[in-house]
Amino acid sequence: MNDIAPIAERLLSAVRNRTATEPLTNTWPDLTIDEALTVQDAVVYARVDSGAKVVGAKLGLTSVAKQRQMKVDQPLFGWLTDDMQIDVGQSVECGRFIQPRCEPEIAFLINRDLEGPDVTAAHVLAATEAVFGAIDVLDSRFTGYAFTFNDVVADNASSAAFTLGGTYIDPKGIDLRLTGCVFEKNGELIATAAGAAVLGHPAASVAWLVRELARRGRGLTKGQVVMAGALTEAIPVAPGDTVVARFDRLGTVELACR
Repeated sequence: MNDIAPIAERLLSAVRNRTATEPLTNTWPDLTIDEALTVQDAVVYARVDSGAKVVGAKLGLTSVAKQRQMKVDQPLFGWLTDDMQIDVGQSVECGRFIQPRCEPEIAFLINRDLEGPDVTAAHVLAATEAVFGAIDVLDSRFTGYAFTFNDVVADNASSAAFTLGGTYIDPKGIDLRLTGCVFEKNGELIATAAGAAVLGHPAASVAWLVRELARRGRGLTKGQVVMAGALTEAIPVAPGDTVVARFDRLGTVELACR
């Protein structure tokens, strides 16, 4: 088994110095998925040791097309901390990151603990207080977003920041598969999509996460937010840019970059 400490330090140093590094697997080619998850934990624990609090989770590679591109057959997950959250109306400082990108997502606010190997989308919906339109800010610590599956798992799924929209609804009243989204940058249409782009249903994505966490003796807790996965491709952003995600029934989420 690899020594996890220097692997985690490679990522933590990239964050501190805001300088991208080469993929971990270039140096540690035999890095396993279990080791990558242990590195992820170390990266998150370092944030917690600095005063941050884990407030939720996020999913990645939730589209079949993206999984095929990465030559994997499952999504991945990372953790969100309170210092990543951008409140409604606030802007994001691009200088905090190395190479920020944004993508639209549907987020779930969980109102009771969710755990176990048999959780389904129905359980997720029953345990959800509200769903939000959201924008996920990614920041890969690897040069040019070039990485393997295990690299990005170790890198906490490229987590950087996120913002939830000011409109929320009870998911029991809508079919999230059909919830449409129009994604724009600086007034230009980037892409359109619907909730079905995320593992067929965003709640199915969250259910997969709960089952995967159960394999490690973990789960989601009441009050956590879960970003279910990107509806479109992520786009690079820089100071002066504004990205807008317009959702059917979930309202509009706008994020200005400075």
